[in-house]
Amino acid sequence: MLLEKIVEVISGKSENVKKVKGTVVLMKKNVLDFNDVNASLLDGVLEFLGKRVSLQLISAVHADPGNTLQGKRSNPAYLEKWLTTGTSLVAGESAFDVTFDWDDDIGVPGAFIINNFHFNEFYLKSLTLEDVPNHGSVHFVCNSWVYPAKRYKSERIFFANQAYLPGETPEPLRNYREKELVNLRGDGNGKLEEWDRVYDYALYNDLGDPEKGKQYARTILGGSAEFPYPRRGRTGRKPTKADPKSESRIPLLMSLDIYVPRDERFGHIKLSDFLTYALKSIVQFLIPEFQALFDSTPDEFDSFEDVMKLYEGGIKLPQGPFLKALTDSIPLEILKEIIRTDGEGKFKFPTPQVLQEDKSSWRTDEEFAREMLAGVNPVIISRLQEFPPKSELDPEVYGNQNSTITKEHIENTLDGLTIDDAIKTNRLYILNHHDILMPYVRRINTTNTKLYASRTLLFLQDDGTMKPVAIELSLPHPDGDHLGAVSKVYTPANQGVEGSIWQLAKAYVAVNDSGVHQLISHWLNTHAAIEPFVIATNRQLSVLHPIHKLLHPHFRDTMNINALARQILINAGGVLEMTVFPAKYAMEMSAVVYKSWVFPEQALPADLIKRGVAVEDSSSPHGVRLLIQDYPYAVDGLQIWSAIKSWVTEYCNFYYKSDESLLKDNELQAWWKELREEGHGDKKDEPWWPKMQIRQELIDSCTIIIWIASALHAAVNFGQYPYAGYLPNRPTLSRRFMPEPGTPEYEELKTNPDKAYLKTITPQLQTLLGISLIEILSRHASDEIYLGQRDSSEWTKDQESIAAFERFGKKLSEIEDQIIQMNGDEQWKNRSGPVKVPYTLLFPTSEQGLTGKGIPNSVSI
Repeated sequence: MLLEKIVEVISGKSENVKKVKGTVVLMKKNVLDFNDVNASLLDGVLEFLGKRVSLQLISAVHADPGNTLQGKRSNPAYLEKWLTTGTSLVAGESAFDVTFDWDDDIGVPGAFIINNFHFNEFYLKSLTLEDVPNHGSVHFVCNSWVYPAKRYKSERIFFANQAYLPGETPEPLRNYREKELVNLRGDGNGKLEEWDRVYDYALYNDLGDPEKGKQYARTILGGSAEFPYPRRGRTGRKPTKADPKSESRIPLLMSLDIYVPRDERFGHIKLSDFLTYALKSIVQFLIPEFQALFDSTPDEFDSFEDVMKLYEGGIKLPQGPFLKALTDSIPLEILKEIIRTDGEGKFKFPTPQVLQEDKSSWRTDEEFAREMLAGVNPVIISRLQEFPPKSELDPEVYGNQNSTITKEHIENTLDGLTIDDAIKTNRLYILNHHDILMPYVRRINTTNTKLYASRTLLFLQDDGTMKPVAIELSLPHPDGDHLGAVSKVYTPANQGVEGSIWQLAKAYVAVNDSGVHQLISHWLNTHAAIEPFVIATNRQLSVLHPIHKLLHPHFRDTMNINALARQILINAGGVLEMTVFPAKYAMEMSAVVYKSWVFPEQALPADLIKRGVAVEDSSSPHGVRLLIQDYPYAVDGLQIWSAIKSWVTEYCNFYYKSDESLLKDNELQAWWKELREEGHGDKKDEPWWPKMQIRQELIDSCTIIIWIASALHAAVNFGQYPYAGYLPNRPTLSRRFMPEPGTPEYEELKTNPDKAYLKTITPQLQTLLGISLIEILSRHASDEIYLGQRDSSEWTKDQESIAAFERFGKKLSEIEDQIIQMNGDEQWKNRSGPVKVPYTLLFPTSEQGLTGKGIPNSVSI
C-alpha cells in the first residue's frame, strides 16, 4: 500500500495534491541550422535518463520564509514527452506539457526559474499556465535562448506578462527584477561568449585591421571631439598588437560568430534568408573567372543595352575551378536558389522597379528631381532661403566656398518670376552636398575616384513637380584649400554635347547623393544612432517595465545586422569602401556629420521645419504645413508619425498618471542618464537633450525612437533596389572629371555619349557587387514583423494597452488605404513620376522579398 501511494504521488495520480498544468513552447537547437548532429543525438539519448529541463514557479504575492526578499518557489517540475512531441530534424516550434504540484502559498506566479541540463541550448518561446487556482491563466512571453545551466553564473528567470513600474513591483519579485538587470549589464571585463547575455558599450575601434598593414588602419570613431560617434555593442575581443587602441577582428569566414547577446541574433528563418542572399552575392562577385564574362573592354559596360543584360538575358556562368569547387561544396537545391539559374546556367538580377515600365524615363529632369521627394533619399532637399547659397565652412581654412550661381544662370527658367519672388513664394529648393564633401574632395581625388562637391538648385512648378535649374560642381583650389573653391555651373540642355554634359552633371550629383544616402541617411541616422538605445534599454529597463515592452519590438535584429556590417560592409576594405565614393574616408566622414546630430531634430516634423520644407501651423492636421504639397515621403511620413505618436501617448499615459510618477521611476531615469552619458556619450553635454522630467518628454522621445527604427529606416532602405538596382540611375562612383573641349573624352562625348557616361560612373565589377549588396538589403525576410504587429498576442496582460495597440493597427490600415488612393490620383504627379513607380516605401505592410514597400518594426536589415 505504501509503495502504491508513493507511485501515485510521483505519477501525479494522488488526489490530495493539486496540480497546475502548463504548456511550454520551445525550439530545439537544430541539426539543419547548426550541423551539430552529435549534440542533438546525445540530447535524445540523455532524455531517457531523467529530468533534463526543470521549471520552478515564483510567487508574486508571498515571500519565501527562508528569504523574505524573494518570492516563494514551487517544487521543480519537468518537461514531459520531449521526444514524443518534438523532433530534432525539423526547425520548428514544439509544445510540451509541464505539470506543477500546486502550493497555495504560491498564490499568483509572477516568474519562473528554468534550468537546462542538456548539452545543447534551446529557444524558449513561452510558458502558459492554465487554471491557476483563484486566478485563471498566466502567460510568460520568453523568446530567449536557454543554454546549459553550467554556462550561467546565475539562474535564468522569466517574468509573467504583467507590466510594472519599478515602484509598483510586487515585493517578492523586486529582488529578482534588480538581479536580472545586474546580470545583463555584466562587469565590463573579458571576452564575451555566445552564451553571455551581456549588453555593454564600446567605441567603433574594430573597423580597421592594422595587423594587415597601414592601409587597413582606420580612425577610431567615438570618444573624441574630432570624431564623435554613437557607441556600439561591446565584444571584449583583445586589442591588436599593432595598435592597442584598436580591437582585433575575427576572420571573415567566421563573421556570423561575431558577439552580440544571443537573443539579439537573427532567428533561424531570418538567418537562412540572409545567408541565401549573402551567398548569392559571393557567388556572383567573387568568381575569379568573372571578368571573362564580359566583352571587348573588361571592367566596362559598353552600352545601356549591355547593362540591361543583367536583368533580361542573364549572364552565362563561367566554367572554372572556382565554380566547380563551389558547386561541389553547396547542396544542389541551395545552389539553385542562390543563383536562380534559368536552366542554361545563367544568372540574372530582378529588374528594378525604375525600369519596369519605361527603360529611359530615369534620365528625365523631372525624375531626377522627383526622387529627391519620393526616392530612396528624400530627407536631404531643403528650401533655398538666400541667394546665392552660402557655405558654412570656415573661411580661414577653406577660403571662399560660397556659390557662384548667378541670376543669369537661372532667372530665365523660373516661369517669369524673379529670384527674390521665387524665394519669397517658397519656390526655390536646393540639394546641397557642398559643405559635407568639400573637406574630403582633395584627398578622395588622389585615388581612382574623381569627385566634385555639388549644389543643385530646383524650382517648384505650378503643377507641384520640381525641375532642376542649375548644378554647381566645385573642386578645391589646386594651390591650396585656403584659396577657396573652383566652381563651374551647368544648366539644363536636351540636345547635342550640351545635353550629354548636363546628363553627366546630374550623374555627379547622383554619385554624391548615393554616398550621403548610404553613410548618413541610412547608416548613421538609423543603424548607428539606434544601437545605443537597444543597449541602454536592455541594461536599465527590466522586461517588466512598460517602456521596455513598448520599445523592445523596435530593436529586433539591430545589434546583429550592425555587427555584421562592422565585419563585412563598413570595415577597412569592406563592401562599402569598395562601392561608395568616399572609400576609406567613408566612416570618418559620417563621424564629422554626427557632430551636428541633434536627437529632437530626428522627429519628422522637426526635421521638415529645419530643412525649411514645412512651417509650424497649429491649424494643420499634424501641426505643420508642407510648403511642397506633393512631397510623398513627407505626406505619408506625417501620417505614420502621428499614428505612432497617438499610440505612444495613450500607452505612456496609461502607466504614468502624472509627471511625478515619471520622476520617481528610478529605472527610467537611469536609462535616460546612461543613454545620454554612455550610449551617445560624445553628446552628453548638449543642451537639447530632453530632461525626462515630464510625461511629454517621454512621449516625444519614445515616438522619435520608434520613428527612427521603423518608418525612417524603411523610407531610406527598401527603395534601394527599386531605384539604385539600376546603377546608371544612382551611380556610386565617378572615375573621371567632366570632359573639357579639345580632349579625346570630349570627342567621345559627342560621338558616343552613352559609352562616355558609363566610363564615368561605377565600373562593372563594383556595379555587380553593389547591386548584389542592395538586393540583399532591400529584401524583407519571411518572418518580418511590421509596424502595428507583435510576435505574440500575449505581449502584455493589460487590456487597455492591447486595445490602444489595436487602434494603432487600425489607423495604420487606414493610412494604407489613403496611400493607395493617392497613388491612383493623377493630381499627385510626384507619387509615380515618369518612371511610373508608385510611392509605397511608407506603406506599413508587405509580403516577403523585393517589394519596395513595408515598414518593419526595427532596423533589421
